[in-house]
Amino acid sequence: MRFLPVNLTTLLVELAGLDETLALFASLTASPLDGIEEMVPAARTLMIRFQPDRISAKAIAAEVAARDLSALPPSVETIVEIPVDYHGEDLAEVAELTGLSVAEVIRRHTESEFTVAFCGFAPGFGYLVGGDPALHVPRRKSPRTRIPAGAVALAGAFSGVYPQESPGGWQLIGVTPVKMWDLSRDPPALFQPGYRVRFTDLAKDGKTAAAPPKTARTDASAQAPTGPSSAFHVLASPIPAVFQDLGRFGQTGQGVSASGALDQAALKTANRIVGNPPGLPCLEITLGGFSFEATSRAVIALTGAPCPITVRDASGRILDMASYRPLALALEPGDVVTLGNPAMGMRSYLAVRGGFDVKPVLGSASTDMLAVVGPAPVTSGATLAIHESATGLTSVSLTESPAFDLPAAGDVVTLDVVLGPRADWFTETGLATLTGQLWQVTPQSSRVGIRLAGDQPIERIDSVELPSEGTATGAIQVPHSGQPVLFLADHPLTGGYPVIGAVAEYHLDLAGQIPIGAKIRFRPIAPFAEIKPATAEEKKP
Repeated sequence: MRFLPVNLTTLLVELAGLDETLALFASLTASPLDGIEEMVPAARTLMIRFQPDRISAKAIAAEVAARDLSALPPSVETIVEIPVDYHGEDLAEVAELTGLSVAEVIRRHTESEFTVAFCGFAPGFGYLVGGDPALHVPRRKSPRTRIPAGAVALAGAFSGVYPQESPGGWQLIGVTPVKMWDLSRDPPALFQPGYRVRFTDLAKDGKTAAAPPKTARTDASAQAPTGPSSAFHVLASPIPAVFQDLGRFGQTGQGVSASGALDQAALKTANRIVGNPPGLPCLEITLGGFSFEATSRAVIALTGAPCPITVRDASGRILDMASYRPLALALEPGDVVTLGNPAMGMRSYLAVRGGFDVKPVLGSASTDMLAVVGPAPVTSGATLAIHESATGLTSVSLTESPAFDLPAAGDVVTLDVVLGPRADWFTETGLATLTGQLWQVTPQSSRVGIRLAGDQPIERIDSVELPSEGTATGAIQVPHSGQPVLFLADHPLTGGYPVIGAVAEYHLDLAGQIPIGAKIRFRPIAPFAEIKPATAEEKKP
């Protein structure tokens, strides 16, 4: 058992295998430790996020090391049957890799009983174990950029079903019409940890498979009654804006990560300016250009990336306004607000006094662009309803200021990094490359992550495949190319490439504001070292 740092509030417990991982997860679920907030089980690791003011990483390590992991968690009696049309693109290749005929591959897959070990990668994606060992095949050497929803696939010792269209590297053997993720269902994920799963052959049953349904999503037009009296009508949104709050927590068991505003300080500040509670949903606007018309009086604020703001009233008069100031009673019915493009930063946050009337999905109004969970992105023509109740509001604040200086394209931004959990998968030269050269932010960056390019790739010790394990916001994942990806809030819950380090939490808001064309310098705050369990003396208060 090893204890590896992820960031300042998260650690990774590496175990002997899946059985120990599930046993530890069951133990900590049945007898939780005070201060642990969330756990993400994977193939042979358990990622633990904790509150450092209530428990330390060393104390967690000591408690976990003392747990009895000899007993497997009790099995769940729920059985789910999944009908499959076995005509997957990789079925013939799987047969060749296993030395079996196609018919024998199908027979062994349908005669196996699987168990949902854990969920990750995408909402509703269950990692299934317990299949025929003869069907263990490696991932594809080159991942596909598009895999259809409902695809049934194999990778290593796992089987799984892709719940939505996404990229992926598993071997595709068929497709099912069954919806794996459905927000109208409780819980939305069909697969839950511990469920038993059996696959059936549609052809053998004499049926044909229907086209797999797309993942459900709450539509923005359904967020409020038609024709709200207080609303903004969106006139322009060059890059679709998204609703964000402080995040969606407690859903990792279904494979759903937190998401949330990329600059949480800016979101809280925008709400404070207009007198809202700090965590109310705001509109996250990327690179400005957003425009809307007000239908009633409103108090708004804009924080984050400083966009020029103009207000055109009904008479055609144009007023220039400033970020980080409330537009108190400045908006009258018919006023049109237009945001220019920011010279610094990436993302601005629009708050309105009373808050936007947007329906939460799984406890949060955040839109997760990778997982396709939450309100739909806001585009031109949308109507954004506003709460008319004054409950919980305070006076507007005129004293707010940015939490940090925002970077511009061409700037060098230094981010503090916690090395680990897989820093020991890289050579000394690779570690020196991470910290010793500047990394260019590329146009392929998004809310999922910042794709970086450097003159020298990060060198690994070898090309051994990493079993999927939990990933945190701020993780620096290194694919085979050696060009890293810095995960932001919409990152996948689990990943199969080693993470060399993670941005310290206090620099995550800054990371979310780094524009394309800027450069990043990673600065380790300490050498990589495993976490040692606290001694009896260290446990004393």
